Amino acid sequence: MADRVHPAPLLPLSIPPAPPTDNSVAAAETAPLRSTAAAPGASYVVHVPKDQALRIPPPDRKLTARPARRRMLRRACCGACCALLLAAAFVGAVYLVFRPRAPSFSVTSLSVAGLLDPSPAQLDAAVRADNGANRKVGVDYRGGGEVSVSYSGVLLATGRWPAFYQAPRNVTLISMPLTGRDGVALTDDQRGRLAEQAAAGAVPLTVEARVPVRVRLGKVLRTWTVDVWARCEVTVDRIDGEMTAANRGCRVKAKPLWWWW
Repeated sequence: MADRVHPAPLLPLSIPPAPPTDNSVAAAETAPLRSTAAAPGASYVVHVPKDQALRIPPPDRKLTARPARRRMLRRACCGACCALLLAAAFVGAVYLVFRPRAPSFSVTSLSVAGLLDPSPAQLDAAVRADNGANRKVGVDYRGGGEVSVSYSGVLLATGRWPAFYQAPRNVTLISMPLTGRDGVALTDDQRGRLAEQAAAGAVPLTVEARVPVRVRLGKVLRTWTVDVWARCEVTVDRIDGEMTAANRGCRVKAKPLWWWW
């Protein structure tokens, strides 16, 4: 015998809410807003549209490193300026204390043998170095200096400048042997002009010297070694034998010591 099946009770259907009437909508629109006091300690979440959100960019590492670099550059510039000021003050104090002056040079005599011969010419030059203008400054002439004599741009002979120390208020006469090359390369025009000038007793010659020099300031201070160039224009009365030299002026240059020379 089959069991009897009882039907299940039907669930009540959900009825959608009835649309509000016009009176209720009007009442909601015209109802005044009521301010509700926030509870203490309450937090709220406010949703803002993406197009209206203001974002703060992350900090840039380069921008944070620039102030540090600028400070380092300023410190380096300040240090360099202070070092330059101290060096200038030291140089000025040394100059005021020692009052350095350049020594003067002059050619006192020349002796020539075989200038126009095919064999090498032999010259002897006597140079006067005067350091009398310095009271506390000595000049140390180092080895390796060179001396040359030329006529109208043509090299006649060369020699070596001796190494010695010249004390303050000292005058030294230096004699240097010079040796020429095999046959002086003078043109026919230069030989004719040289013969005319020798007959007139006025032959212009140029004596040049390059000397390594170190300056002594007192007994303690010494400068570094620099090359000094000296150029003297002289006029001699003959081109053979012992000649009398008339100086027309000497110039001395030393670029690293421009403040002194």
